[in-house]
Amino acid sequence: MLDGSRYEPWSEAPPGTAPGADGPAVVTRGLVRRYGPATALDGVDLTIARGEIYGFLGPNGAGKSTLIRVLCTLLRPSAGCAAVAGHDVVEAPQEVRVRIGVALQEAALDDRQTGRELLALQGRLYGLRSRQIERRLAEVLDLVDIGDAIDRRIGTYSGGMQRRLDLAAALVHNPEVLFLDEPTTGLDPESRNAVWEEVRRLNAELGITIFLTTQYLEEADALAHRVGIIARGRLVAEGRPAQLKRAVGRDVIVVDVQGHDPGALDRLRRLELVDAASMEEGAIVVHTRDGSAALSPVALELGRTRLEVRGVALRTPTLDDVFRALAGGGVEAQAGRR
Repeated sequence: MLDGSRYEPWSEAPPGTAPGADGPAVVTRGLVRRYGPATALDGVDLTIARGEIYGFLGPNGAGKSTLIRVLCTLLRPSAGCAAVAGHDVVEAPQEVRVRIGVALQEAALDDRQTGRELLALQGRLYGLRSRQIERRLAEVLDLVDIGDAIDRRIGTYSGGMQRRLDLAAALVHNPEVLFLDEPTTGLDPESRNAVWEEVRRLNAELGITIFLTTQYLEEADALAHRVGIIARGRLVAEGRPAQLKRAVGRDVIVVDVQGHDPGALDRLRRLELVDAASMEEGAIVVHTRDGSAALSPVALELGRTRLEVRGVALRTPTLDDVFRALAGGGVEAQAGRR
């Protein structure tokens, strides 16, 4: 259902963004998806390079899952255009499907099958022959650590094991692009770290492009080469994690001191990397554009004062700061959006 809007397939792609063997892994232009009167995606422009891990963040209802379902050909766009692995998601959905792997939030696993039976079935559904399936299972199980559990019924698996099996199933046919929709939601820290290691290995060893949606800010910070933040159906920020963190705030050096030296703050303010310095509750607080570089000059300058330095702490902006600044105000307003 396209809500009366005209979908615009790729005809002549913009320069530098043409989908194809040498082009980006994912491209969208003006992508819109409506559910009746509600707009879940509102003109999303996105380009993801081949071999990239792209982290996609947003509050509940912001449009993350809608975008991944459009890119995986599970939903038709209302307007705009999108291409994955060089093929239009509406004009050539089957070409897209054979080139992608997908692990959605809820793993659709049959508890009565063994892990090996499920992976073999996945291979047959993608048209692989018996020998190809045997070879791919050996390769996939070498990448995704399931161990002896592969021959046990899936109903006996822990949540972390089920996530890893679902990831293995998404890799059986050797996809070019892997979509992971909140792959570690509900997992304990140990299982989450195990999935992180699998993701890093898949990208580093096989060069698979990975599109990762997540609500865990530390997950995107740890894994993604670039991050996009969506709010109210629009892409509101995009860049490397360090770049985004720099954009919303400066580093802060907090120095716990004892004693009195009225000239200390003025001397700190004259340092090249220091933007501001103040005394707050018995500590000197220094704002700087580069905390790592400023630490040594600040310490040396304080060493020339009559103050006793009892401790130094450096706080850098986090993705949590970015998220709150750019998307935090829209969470309640989007609670009912799909």
